[in-house]
Order: sequence, then structure tokens, then C-alpha cells
Amino acid sequence: MKKTIFFAIVMIFTLGATTTFANKTDLKSNAPVATENKLSSEEVSRLTSRVEEIRNMDKSEMTVSEKRELRKESKGIKENVRKSGEVIYISGGTLLLIILIIILI
Repeated sequence: MKKTIFFAIVMIFTLGATTTFANKTDLKSNAPVATENKLSSEEVSRLTSRVEEIRNMDKSEMTVSEKRELRKESKGIKENVRKSGEVIYISGGTLLLIILIIILI
């Protein structure tokens, strides 16, 4: 009986902590973050071609600020394309807990 209660309490705290720390909302505003950022395949191909174009540019004669702008643009494009994919991240502790629950059941 004590062992079951102990496991239940550990599970409650573990699952509660992972959902709390997984939240990446901005602390300045409590507005909900829009999660629907799906790009069509045409937009993704256009953005990837732009990244390739930036990589193939001759940057030797550019100023530092121009290079910085290109870096910011390419990072923004990569982040936008990465956000459009549907991926679920599971932390190691949560994965271990799920495996333990499956084994115990």
C-alpha cells in the first residue's frame, strides 16, 4: 500500500514538473501563442532556395552589418521552417516514467 502511494505521488510531481518547465511563453505577456504556423510545400521550397542563395553569395565585399542581416534572415527562415513541422518533444525523465508505467502494468 505504501509503495503504491509513493509511486503515485512521484508520478504526480514528475508529470506536473515536466509540463511546467516545458512552457516557453513570453513572461512579459500572458497572451496565448499561435501554434498554427503551417507552411505549404511551395513556401518551404521557396524559403530553402533563399537559404541556399544566401549560402552561395560572395560575402567577402560585404560590410559587417550586411553580413549580420543575412545571418539574421537565414536564422529566421530556418526557425520558421522548423516550427512548421509537427514534432512532439518528450523529455528523458518523462520517457523513463512512461516506460516504467508500461512495465509495471
